[in-house]
Amino acid sequence: MEKGVSLERAIELALQYPLPKHSETISLDAGRGRVLASALASKVDDPRFDNSAMDGFAVIASDCQSPGAELTIVGTSQTGGETPPSITSGQACRIMTGAPLPEGADAIVMVEDTEANQEQVTINGPARTGYIRKRAENLSIGQEALPAGTLLSSASIALAGTMGHGEVEAIKKPRIAILSTGDELVQPGKELAPGQIYESNSHALASLVESMGCEAVRHESANDSMDELRTTLDTLSTFDAILTSGGVSMGEWDLVRKIMEEEGDISFWRMKLRPGGPPLFGTWKGTPLFGLPGNPVSSLVVFHVLVAPWIAKALGYHSEMGPRLSQRVSVKLEEDVSGAPGKLCLRRIRIRSENGQLLATTHTHQGSGNMHSMVAHNGLTLLPPDTDGKAGDVIDAIWII
Repeated sequence: MEKGVSLERAIELALQYPLPKHSETISLDAGRGRVLASALASKVDDPRFDNSAMDGFAVIASDCQSPGAELTIVGTSQTGGETPPSITSGQACRIMTGAPLPEGADAIVMVEDTEANQEQVTINGPARTGYIRKRAENLSIGQEALPAGTLLSSASIALAGTMGHGEVEAIKKPRIAILSTGDELVQPGKELAPGQIYESNSHALASLVESMGCEAVRHESANDSMDELRTTLDTLSTFDAILTSGGVSMGEWDLVRKIMEEEGDISFWRMKLRPGGPPLFGTWKGTPLFGLPGNPVSSLVVFHVLVAPWIAKALGYHSEMGPRLSQRVSVKLEEDVSGAPGKLCLRRIRIRSENGQLLATTHTHQGSGNMHSMVAHNGLTLLPPDTDGKAGDVIDAIWII
């Protein structure tokens, strides 16, 4: 067991026990929020044929040099219709948006720039070649447009359909169990007795797990009993991973740490991180287990910087197009922000854009029990160990999406 590891080392050690990665075929209708297990290449050219970007008339540009040119209408090109007639000099073809370009035409005149009857059209505006969408100008057959590890959003689902895919291979969602520990915890909505508090960490962690493309299964909090905790962990070992919250520090009743030391297999305990120093990682009956801090802010912060990257790397998510909770940015501090001796410091900040610059301020106190601070702010500093941030400094930060 390693103690007091850096964030980079913690991720490295956790990745020695990755989530299992399996795939399944799903319909495109079921794709929203899923992640591609394999890349998708286009089955067709996009567009499949030269077509019009406007309603109007397909013409030969050289016929339309003089205002008021009159052309004979030879037919209509409609979407999904028959092949339109070809045109020669002095002729035009009505055309709808997306309809095939008639052979011989090289420009489009918008309908607003014409006057027409059944037989003739008068050209009152420019004939534009730029209103023609060229075959395969977007995608060509066999071109890979959606890499493996892509999160299927509305746009990427539409693109998959455009490329001809009615089904896709998606990463099967790993099942992650979530357990909060502590005698003092009561589920929200129930009455509190003296000394009790509402349990919120498991709800927050479940939301984060789902956002990272996994299935979250919350379990009722475990009391401070080694026997009860052992039984619960044995039950949860059938999942792909376990997240616990609380019980990992140095106190007598920090039972997650104690039971993992005595009966589990710990890879590391404690990180050079503030907030969020006490986490542990190891395995219980072969199942990866993250022991996250009980303080609500610390629990969420550690998920953002440790658990989320572990999930993403283990499942092969695309670094830009896959599920992620945050984006690394550079921000200019508008006030002094203190760092932490010997630790990476993740102060909560509010990031905003002003005059082309990302600016950062703090709005509440930084206590690790202050969950309101995670709502009042939308980012975290990445102050290196032993480094304070001064007003005017440009520093690295995490912008929470």
